[in-house]
Amino acid sequence: MIPALEDFRRVVIKVGSALLVDRARGRLRHAWLAALAEDIADLHARGVDVLVVSSGSIALGRTVLGLAPGALKLEESQGAASVGQIALARHWSEALGHHGIIAGQILVTPQDTEERRRYLNARATIQKLLELRAVPVVNENDTVATSEIRYGDNDRLAARVATMIGADVLVLFSDIDGLYTAPPKSDPDARHLPVVERITPEIEAMAGGPASELSRGGMRTKVEAAKIAVGGGTHLVIADGREKNPLRKVVEGGRCTWFLSGSTPNAARKTWIAGSLEPRGVLLIDDGAIRALQGGASLLPVGVRAIEGSFSRGDAVDVRSLAGKPLGRGLVAYDSTEAALIIGHPSARIGDLLTHPGRSWMVHRDDLALFVE
Repeated sequence: MIPALEDFRRVVIKVGSALLVDRARGRLRHAWLAALAEDIADLHARGVDVLVVSSGSIALGRTVLGLAPGALKLEESQGAASVGQIALARHWSEALGHHGIIAGQILVTPQDTEERRRYLNARATIQKLLELRAVPVVNENDTVATSEIRYGDNDRLAARVATMIGADVLVLFSDIDGLYTAPPKSDPDARHLPVVERITPEIEAMAGGPASELSRGGMRTKVEAAKIAVGGGTHLVIADGREKNPLRKVVEGGRCTWFLSGSTPNAARKTWIAGSLEPRGVLLIDDGAIRALQGGASLLPVGVRAIEGSFSRGDAVDVRSLAGKPLGRGLVAYDSTEAALIIGHPSARIGDLLTHPGRSWMVHRDDLALFVE
């Protein structure tokens, strides 16, 4: 059964340079962006959290700087990105602002989604923007990324961001309406696949290469992004984004390919925390904190009575009762030095004890996997 996009709570939309920028003139496609913003506003008005992953900074910046067509050197790409990011942010802000929606710009690098401390910072920022009903617009920070560490395409970046924030679905807009058994331009017998329930080697073999010089992605990277997304509990959709109001077409059941996840973002994340991370320390908590956790609350400093080990913010730690009974595992919001200063104290005192503002929790409930007895 194909899901309904409007039924999801949190949606990530990825827009590539080839859709956003007129290739011949090197200018933004204003009417197209306005129509997409209208689609986003429709979802947003229904209470859906929406995040955009947008390419386009290099494509816009190279035109402003008068750089010749063709491949750019790394420093040329970085310079173009620094100019283009200003324009890109302004265009998104104006398009969404027309519908009374505030846009927030977030520039990320691979380390921001792979190193746990930076991951938590980026995730907390995005979560707060969504709580405030803003639409975060995310792009890879091409001004500082290098050829050795960059994602290389925003499809995989979008998948990393989608799983990081617990998105229910990621929509990848492309120049094709989904995955086919073979390239449809060269094989008249190619069949469109509306649903992929499991990504097999055969599915991966159906993907092609990059599509244009403005886009570093292609069907191959979209299938790789799908592997990341579904592994994190996020469904993924590949849809044709070339016409106006492309999101509305997906909502109305237009042709696309759904890659379905067998899990949920929350379940997948907690499985990863519980089974894939090596704990760096221990938090010993009192009976009141145990009851709070069992009721679905976050672990607050006031309920922690002792710590063991040396750990950094974002590390995995075991949570145990005062008698040493294992209760769960989570990502800690403080390093061991700061944790030692605030345990046993109300969250309202954290700023005084540390001389700087901090999180109100020791381990957020979304970052905590409780063990089943």
